Amino acid sequence: MPFYTRLGLIPPKRHTQFRQSDGSLYKEELVSSYGFSGIYSNLYHTYAPTEVKKIGDQIPYAYDFDKSYGLKQTHLKTSVIETTGTDFLEARLPLLGNNDVVLIMLVTNNLSMPYYYKNGEADEVLFIHEGSGVLASQFGILEFKPGDYVVVPRTTIYQLRPDKGRLKIMITESYSPVETVKRYRNRMGQLLEQSPYCERDIRPPSRLEVDVEKKDCLIKIKKGGFIHDYFYDFSPMNVVGWDGCLYPYALSIHDFEPITGRIHQPPPVHQTFEGHNFVICSFVPRLFDYHPLSIPAPYNHSNIDSDEVLYYVEGNFMSRKGIDVGSFTLHPGGLPHGPHPGTVEASIGAKETKELAVMVDTFKPLFPTKMAFKYLDSNYPYSWLT
Repeated sequence: MPFYTRLGLIPPKRHTQFRQSDGSLYKEELVSSYGFSGIYSNLYHTYAPTEVKKIGDQIPYAYDFDKSYGLKQTHLKTSVIETTGTDFLEARLPLLGNNDVVLIMLVTNNLSMPYYYKNGEADEVLFIHEGSGVLASQFGILEFKPGDYVVVPRTTIYQLRPDKGRLKIMITESYSPVETVKRYRNRMGQLLEQSPYCERDIRPPSRLEVDVEKKDCLIKIKKGGFIHDYFYDFSPMNVVGWDGCLYPYALSIHDFEPITGRIHQPPPVHQTFEGHNFVICSFVPRLFDYHPLSIPAPYNHSNIDSDEVLYYVEGNFMSRKGIDVGSFTLHPGGLPHGPHPGTVEASIGAKETKELAVMVDTFKPLFPTKMAFKYLDSNYPYSWLT
């Protein structure tokens, strides 16, 4: 779990009087997970978060998965995407998913987000492929840059404020909490010495942006296949302080320290996060295996109980041919997959790799959306033919 953090003004004890300069009480809010049994934070608002001025339209926003797609090795040539739009919600391009997780691309040269957004039913992991800026939320300002995973717990009210230029984000939407890897933690929740990253690498929000000016504000809430428009006469950034263990945070893929060995290591050594029925892994620059007869290229593998998705970020992917930066591959359970012809011999003697990739393994089948078919490489299932 993220470590205990506090920002701004908070009272000495929870659930006690904490007054503003005019004598009125700050409005306390507990944001908790697993009922009252999981991690939580306490926030102190200038205005009550329940003061809704108006409830607007609800707009359909459901995913259309094609469950008749069949069993195929799949390559989505999403490297060709120039833009998916400008509005933050309309530009989210869902590609693959199931009842546990949805994989989404967002590519824009001019992001428009004049509102705040709350995912009321899913955690989100924003992998920043290109672009920089800040994620502004009621928890404060969180800077992001290329290579960052930005983990956003559900119900976080946020607004992306990118710097000028292109923004390219792979979004993993999880219907269960996204957590650090259980086997990396001790019984107290601290990351172990042998973990490939530690608390020093995790970046919580750095500062609060306290906005108490009265103004019209729209929050778009995603829940139950709809976007619900909620109007307030104040900004959600009216929080003067908070403390706890539930908040958005960033972890750079460049701070993930690879685990290597004398022979080829299996994908679990690359695991970075986990959720219910899926994991997220980071493939980073690393030294190859150092056994005198080692083969750096991965061996053929049959997934008997998982689907494997790779998103290609940077570098030369030595086990693949015809895959560009920004593409997805899906290798479904029930089929073997492995290195393309010629890549095994070519890898022998190589000392290191500079590749960057994000992998999502799911333990239930993934299905493409109708939108994904636009990028489908129909020849990919036959790409292992010599």
